[in-house]
Amino acid sequence: MTRLIEILISLAIVAALFVIIGIVLPSSRHVQESVETNRKMTIVRDTLSSPRRFKDWNVLALKDPRMEWTFFGPDSGQGAGFQYASNDKQVGTGKWTLTKAEGNRLEYDITDETRGTNKKAVFTLKPTGRNNRNVEITQTYDVDYGWDLMGRYKGLYIHSVGDDIKLGLGKLVNNLAGIPNYDYASDFGRKDPANLPKVVELPAENLLFAPATVERDPDKIQQAMNANLQWIKKVMDANGLEAAGPVRVITTEFAADAYSFDTALPVRKKGETGPATEIPAPKLEQQVQFVRTQPARFATAGFTGHMINLAKIRDSLRAWTMTRGYETTGRPFEIWTNGVDSGFTDEGTYQLMWQLK
Repeated sequence: MTRLIEILISLAIVAALFVIIGIVLPSSRHVQESVETNRKMTIVRDTLSSPRRFKDWNVLALKDPRMEWTFFGPDSGQGAGFQYASNDKQVGTGKWTLTKAEGNRLEYDITDETRGTNKKAVFTLKPTGRNNRNVEITQTYDVDYGWDLMGRYKGLYIHSVGDDIKLGLGKLVNNLAGIPNYDYASDFGRKDPANLPKVVELPAENLLFAPATVERDPDKIQQAMNANLQWIKKVMDANGLEAAGPVRVITTEFAADAYSFDTALPVRKKGETGPATEIPAPKLEQQVQFVRTQPARFATAGFTGHMINLAKIRDSLRAWTMTRGYETTGRPFEIWTNGVDSGFTDEGTYQLMWQLK
């Protein structure tokens, strides 16, 4: 009996110590890690405010690459988020929601199966380095345990969360390095915010096109485009067709000494109104070819300037798509909205298009 009493007293002492130490331990925890990247601020901010990119670098994906991701809300910005579900008990299920996106501060609310409440991940971006060309990314994690004493004890191992954050940020920097380093917000929206990138749907179209490869000399490129347009218009006249939109230029390769491209026109039956219906394969001449395209989604943006700048602008559009977790496919093209000849001046206007997978 005496031995049983001694055991009960020992257990009571241990329990009392557990409670006393638990009360003394912090009721909340804070972890912070930082990294630096040489990508533009716009790229970093948009990547972190686009939940679709999280599966490419977040430590959750590193722990279980096969887990299920579900995205909700807008593609980016406040209200965007993701849910995840893993068969790995160490990962479990959870949800991140972007609740605040103010300037260079992004705040995500986190719900998961680990102990604690009011969990938040905050990303703060700060220009740094020589001439502020780089961006310092600081990620913090905060959790409240309240009177959950087991949670307070778990907080003693919060350094493991810091290790996860450091691992994820390292992967993030590597992913950012693969994005073309252009400030697309400035490239597209400087003159008109309506030119900023977005995603659109294009319907099926009838397309006449003619390929060319010429020296990277603006005069020779212009001559080749106009010559191919003449052949396309000859085919149109011979088949009772008319243009269904402005001329397009589809880029195959923009090399150091040569430019390979197709000059193209969407066409329809002469006199037809509304969406262009499918037409029989027309009788073709010379290098002119015909294709009926399929409906597809495209990333698009507007630009004004000389066509020689389009190579850079295409990469700028691709940077925008990558920050939002999209993948481009096929050849990019531009709709030359005020014609070929204007495109060889600083007054050329274009709608850039790049198909998305």
